[in-house]
Amino acid sequence: MPRPLRLLHTADWHLGQTLHGLTREYEHSRFLDWLLDRIGEHAVDALIIAGDLFDGQNPPIPSLMLFHRFLASAKARFPRLDVVVLAGNHDSASRLDASAPLLAALGVAVIGAPPLRPDGRFDPAGLLVPLHDRDGLVAARCVAMPHLRPADLPALPIEDGVEGVDPLIEGVRQLYDQAVTAARACLNADEALVLTGHCYMRGGALSDLSERKILGGNLHALPVDIFPADAAYVALGHLHRAQAVGGLEHVRYSGSPLPLALDEESYPHQVMLVELAEGRMVGRQALPVPRAVPIHRIPGGGRFAPPDATLEALRALPLDADAPRERWPFVEVSVALASPRPALREEVEAALAGRPARLVKLAVRLTGDGAALADHAPAVELSDLEPEDVFHRLYQRHHQGEPPPDLMAAFQQVLMSVQEGA
Repeated sequence: MPRPLRLLHTADWHLGQTLHGLTREYEHSRFLDWLLDRIGEHAVDALIIAGDLFDGQNPPIPSLMLFHRFLASAKARFPRLDVVVLAGNHDSASRLDASAPLLAALGVAVIGAPPLRPDGRFDPAGLLVPLHDRDGLVAARCVAMPHLRPADLPALPIEDGVEGVDPLIEGVRQLYDQAVTAARACLNADEALVLTGHCYMRGGALSDLSERKILGGNLHALPVDIFPADAAYVALGHLHRAQAVGGLEHVRYSGSPLPLALDEESYPHQVMLVELAEGRMVGRQALPVPRAVPIHRIPGGGRFAPPDATLEALRALPLDADAPRERWPFVEVSVALASPRPALREEVEAALAGRPARLVKLAVRLTGDGAALADHAPAVELSDLEPEDVFHRLYQRHHQGEPPPDLMAAFQQVLMSVQEGA
């Protein structure tokens, strides 16, 4: 058997992201340097970045520079490297498409929005990217499907509607079917079929704090049978926890390369190295990404501790006095209060004063009987709350229980439209 095609799958870089107002530029820079070294170490033939390259529609200039510097270095060091970049739900599809012609000249395929023919119909041929082995021969055909928004999907005729069939899911299925049909038409013997996607798959493990629900909310999670059985590998983005989908080892989220929220500190952050030969996956290996900046959660694991025990743990926190400021750990403190402690923040800050650490979040849980205590307990900063937290709190001021799924799905659609228009 000839040497397998070596494919590196990564996603959800979120360049430009901040953690409670603190920049992640140093961490992203370290990750990209590490990634270049792994491409060389493992003689990688193709790199797929499966969406959410940036954290927002208008990425800051330093983030654009990081990405372009990475591409320039990658192509200078590895001229034959095929690079496929997809838009995620955080990215601006039109912004990525604007740079596509220029980057194509460097051997970098960028897909922002699903390509269209002059008559406005979906053009599946525009998604097909050949992936070459070390000898320059095509070893795989990649269906480079970006994040699909409801407006990208075909309108299903009303008369074809079947009870229980979701039109959004069936619209996604139709686009994949058309693209796979186009890929099979040019697929030669022993060439592997590779698919991509930036979506939420049914049964996927979500991060509560940093992953935006997409395609109309979790009610529209996609079934794994959207992908054909003859796909050798499916490279997915969106979920930050690395995982296989539906028990299928060849359908995978690579996960994010660094924790994008404090609750992701314990995730296995990695990229996936995949080997393809004779039209199928013959090997895979997770490459753990080194943590450039530690995260300390006190007491840890999402638990809350009494204030005195928390302060003692903070004072005992092992810290590297020689670490440069950009490597100072991020610290989250979670305190359970049974009685008022108005000066709690000042006490926490004093425990870390003059030490090489950055307090990013102080969370408080009240354990008393409620009303009067809330007037004296430390206020929760609005910046510490996610939009979903605010929505839940507002709903529970007027109603009992949790918001119903259809209301949450509507809220997620409104939230997505507001954030993408920012």
